[in-house]
Amino acid sequence: MQSNTVFDLSSPPGIPIVDEPRLFPVRRIFCVGRNYAAHAAEMGNEVDRSAPFYFTKSARALCLSGSSVPYPPGTGDCHHEMEFVVAIGAPAFRVSREDAMQAVYGFGCGIDLTRRDLQAAAKAKGRPWDLGKDFENAAIMGAITRAEQFGPIGDQRITLDLDGARVQDARLSDMIWTVPELLSDLSRYYHLRPGDLLFTGTPAGVGPVEAGSVLEGTVTGLSPLSVTVTAAP
Repeated sequence: MQSNTVFDLSSPPGIPIVDEPRLFPVRRIFCVGRNYAAHAAEMGNEVDRSAPFYFTKSARALCLSGSSVPYPPGTGDCHHEMEFVVAIGAPAFRVSREDAMQAVYGFGCGIDLTRRDLQAAAKAKGRPWDLGKDFENAAIMGAITRAEQFGPIGDQRITLDLDGARVQDARLSDMIWTVPELLSDLSRYYHLRPGDLLFTGTPAGVGPVEAGSVLEGTVTGLSPLSVTVTAAP
């Protein structure tokens, strides 16, 4: 059958699911800023506890664990940010905190790559962060574990090793805004749908990567994540 569009787009990118032959298709990627107090402090910011704030990445920014990622263009200061990621599996709009977890399909390890110099330049001029945050291979994901397999979110450890050295190490209980609070708040502004991802913020210890860097991330109870940064094309 002939397409009625001027060109064809590939199917949505998908993430492996633990013990499941099918993939989790990615629709949208939401990210939470400054959700760990220690990270906010290391970036010279105070925590605003009145409400969380968000930015987005394109689904085309997705990159899977095990990949080799070229150093991103246009930057000399690309940083790693290890994160606990929530995968949405049911519609949620204006959902209460008490009911928010019913929308969750599962969880995964993620890395939010950031062109820090471009982000800083945008901040200084009061501009959006898009160039600093949304680019190819900027949302790295490990396999998704179903929510019922993972169990309740508590004080699970979240870590990142850079070339074998531990650089990020915290607990999920250190998050300022819990997952139910984030989902409830975000659903006030968006109709959350199956396929949406929520990167829940990074703990302290973010820093630069370079060609040859090997990143290995873990969250207790989830499949680990690994990626190698290669030279810029």
